[in-house]
Amino acid sequence: MSTVSVVIPCYKYGHFLADCVKSVLDEQEGVDVRVLIIDDASPDDSAEVARALAAADPRIEVRVHETNKGHIATYNEGLLEWADGDYVALLSADDRLVPGALVRAAALLDAHPEAGFAYGRPLRFRHGGPLPAARTRSTGSVVYPGRWWLDRRFREGTGCITSPEVVVRTSLQRKVGGYDPQLPHAGDIEMWMRLAAHADVGYIRGADQAFYRVHGDNMSTTDFGGQLDDLRQRLVAFDSVLAKCGGLLPGSDRLALSARTRLARYALRRAYRAYDRGRTAVVPVDELVEFAAECLPGDYTKLAEYRALLRRRRIGARTMPYLQPLVLSAVADRGREWLWWRSWKRRGI
Repeated sequence: MSTVSVVIPCYKYGHFLADCVKSVLDEQEGVDVRVLIIDDASPDDSAEVARALAAADPRIEVRVHETNKGHIATYNEGLLEWADGDYVALLSADDRLVPGALVRAAALLDAHPEAGFAYGRPLRFRHGGPLPAARTRSTGSVVYPGRWWLDRRFREGTGCITSPEVVVRTSLQRKVGGYDPQLPHAGDIEMWMRLAAHADVGYIRGADQAFYRVHGDNMSTTDFGGQLDDLRQRLVAFDSVLAKCGGLLPGSDRLALSARTRLARYALRRAYRAYDRGRTAVVPVDELVEFAAECLPGDYTKLAEYRALLRRRRIGARTMPYLQPLVLSAVADRGREWLWWRSWKRRGI
């Protein structure tokens, strides 16, 4: 039977702990699971809740920090210092696993030693709302060549993983290392890409793998300043992967150009969409353009998105929302949004 070490970092989330731990220990029959709860000096009763859970189940260990170390150091403590199972998963205290998620992931990794980690579809649910109905029967799995999967991340300029739906081969986690302290907001995508530079990537089809809670504490990219920060963090993440793993990746210059071009387009698109929506007073348009210039010095002005922005600037911020239905790029943009969403839903990668 495969063994899985599950690290549950907690900061002021003691009221979620019981449900989180239950989803790991009571709903994953078929794997040998151990849990480490790390309380990062929470000012509430999280540590007491964690100790009470551990007193009731010998499979649970608890560590309590005397001073707050931050989420990156806390993650790495569990992943690199404590985990000793065949596989390891990191699960925030406010999230939950879908029943059978660890069994499905372990089965894929058992069958495919070339795969370094496995993931599936996460289900997002809003804090305070009910859990969505989850699919628990897999329709199969696929193993993507790691470099192909990594190339796709660079071409798309974004990740496709939230975090709780991932199970990693522990030996590979130790080889590659943990989260980068220099990337507090993009450490996830950077680490998945580092893993993919060393191994293939498994994807579980049909079944959902985790419940990801959406609330104010993890929605920093919904405000416009947060979206710009997100783009900056992604750029640093892609650059970091190439700096650490460039020797393993033929064509690293091409990968860098792919990611920078995509990120520049994201930034310019957000800038010109501010004109379409009458949001130029709150969207940092000039800073988005500056970011695009940082990504592609000199070449950002050749992008179609930049030309779309220039057209809107000529029309003017006050007039553009009324003329949006008549501007071809605005109509095409809405069509691309719909097609992208449909494609992402079908592929799940």
